[in-house]
Amino acid sequence: MKIIETGLPGLVVIEPRVFEDDRGYFFESYQRDRYLEAGIVKPFIQDNESRSVKGVVRGLHYQLGEASQAKLVRVVQGCVYDVAVDLRQGSPTFGKWFGLKIDENNKKQLYVPRGFAHGFSVLSETAIFTYKCDNVYNRDAERSINPFDEKLGINWQLGTEECIVSEKDTKAPSFDSAQINFVF
Repeated sequence: MKIIETGLPGLVVIEPRVFEDDRGYFFESYQRDRYLEAGIVKPFIQDNESRSVKGVVRGLHYQLGEASQAKLVRVVQGCVYDVAVDLRQGSPTFGKWFGLKIDENNKKQLYVPRGFAHGFSVLSETAIFTYKCDNVYNRDAERSINPFDEKLGINWQLGTEECIVSEKDTKAPSFDSAQINFVF
């Protein structure tokens, strides 16, 4: 497994070692001791999966305070553009974002620590997206930032007319108006 720094402290790309031959492939999508060695120490307690069609933009989501979640994300089928935004006040990269194409072929993963908003756009006809969380979902602590906030300037790798976004996400506050209580 290879760990690649993103330039945003704590946010890392993970490239698993994939064994391929004529029969197909095999890789460890998660092995606790290897992730502990990489500094990912909180245990994961919930797995989530979503299926989305091309053009869907989900995010930018996060949970406040003790309900915050670290996530280990990957794509089982299809291709997404995955994005994380640093919401930790005092961080040298506060308000900065990192994006990466993750697909069924490159098998990359992104570890999104607590204190980041997270979202993705679907670039393939469909995508199955999975993620491990170190905390359970808490509706009362759930918050979001509008994925098209001009201040963030995220390029979702789609044309505006292609984007399919939930009403909740389009009505989400801007980065400057969002409730944030994370400290670096």
